[in-house]
Amino acid sequence: MDELFIGIDVGTSGCRAVAITWYDWRGQTDDWRGQTGDRHGQIGDGRDQTGDGHAQTDSAGRLVAQASVAMPAPRRNDREIDQDPMIWWSAVESALERLLVQLDPAAVRAIAVDGTSGTLLLTDGDGMPLSPGLMYNDSRAVEAAARISAVAPPTSGALGATSALAKLLHLTERGHADKAIHALHQADWIAARLSGRFGVSDDNNALKLGYDVVERRWPPFLGRLGLQPELLPEVLEPGTVIGPVTEQMAKQFGLPADVLIVAGTTDGVAAFLATGASEAGDAVTSLGSTLVVKQLADRPLFDPSAGVYSHRLGDLWLPGGASNSGGAALARFFDVETIERLTPELRPDQSTGLDYYPLPDKGERFPINDPAKPSITEPRPKDEVTFLQALLEGIAAIEALAYEKLRNLGAPPLGRLRTVGGGAANPAWTAIRKNRLGVPMQDADNSEAAFGAARLARKGYLNA
Repeated sequence: MDELFIGIDVGTSGCRAVAITWYDWRGQTDDWRGQTGDRHGQIGDGRDQTGDGHAQTDSAGRLVAQASVAMPAPRRNDREIDQDPMIWWSAVESALERLLVQLDPAAVRAIAVDGTSGTLLLTDGDGMPLSPGLMYNDSRAVEAAARISAVAPPTSGALGATSALAKLLHLTERGHADKAIHALHQADWIAARLSGRFGVSDDNNALKLGYDVVERRWPPFLGRLGLQPELLPEVLEPGTVIGPVTEQMAKQFGLPADVLIVAGTTDGVAAFLATGASEAGDAVTSLGSTLVVKQLADRPLFDPSAGVYSHRLGDLWLPGGASNSGGAALARFFDVETIERLTPELRPDQSTGLDYYPLPDKGERFPINDPAKPSITEPRPKDEVTFLQALLEGIAAIEALAYEKLRNLGAPPLGRLRTVGGGAANPAWTAIRKNRLGVPMQDADNSEAAFGAARLARKGYLNA
């Protein structure tokens, strides 16, 4: 019976659960990178997934099954964006139930959870919510953010009104902490309900709560904010075993009593891990509505002015940044259908010679930090094919500039590059980017955050 590892991704619009298996024919173990003595070398791509139901089963480390459940949108009122945490739990229950009917629950060995970065709630000692879950993009804590900026170092991940620390201060100052015992992130809380061990987080989620990932400690400046230190969670490395599933949860889901619950991560880091990037220099570009780059480095990198900070991944670091350019900039001029129609006519090996910097609106944050930077898409050729190619070349140039920025901060030379997001499927754009970046392009194993969480679950099991 192949061993199964489950990853749960709690997102903004739904919950996804996946199960993976990994046949290690030499019997060797691995670390978070997902490397083994397996003759296949890496987890397969799992891209033959078709929504709920069985995906291709492959004992060489591929997706076995998956399930997803939609969630209602969070409540919004200007800067306030929150959600009842029980909505998350209900979605997790349903996703797990739908997943487990597709496989043998007795084969499950470990489970890990990822969630949206910076989403926070307060609970009592039994884990019952005492506050709404303030979502990752909730920015009501303006006054708290100002207090933090007055005492925190410029490299802290806790800066800004959307940080988990700002949310915690806001909640405690409005009476939510009167009976609170734990401040937990979305992924922390779900994992705690499964393990019964509340008050535990991970390096990646704790970053925006002010945790010093370099020194691996809660920093002294927190004491100047009047926080109750007992609210802060114990912080584990992602992929560390939290504990076994509780008897109640094992019975509810039909799981073995020895299934391990493993410390997870944020959704963004989980999605990176899913791709198979594993060595210093490996990078992942996300070509969605925005352009996001992340690269593994052997040292932490920070540039607060450009929004660059580093997550910790074992002995490596994951710095990255997000440009405002990307699919949203293309959408100003072309819809998806038109791009697909024009793509076969593009000539990636023949540059247009146009020097564009496409943005959806005025302002850029990375690799150039300039709130007033204009979108440059002139002169505009009459030929729409040439215009589209010039836009794609412009975004590729921004991508190259982004990796150059990371290199200037101390990142290693750019190595293998994987791509996720809608733009990854455009072959002409891939060719344009390859010509510009001059590095090997490699297919991502997978792009689902839940898949990355499942990798962490396996790491915890093998290292237990």
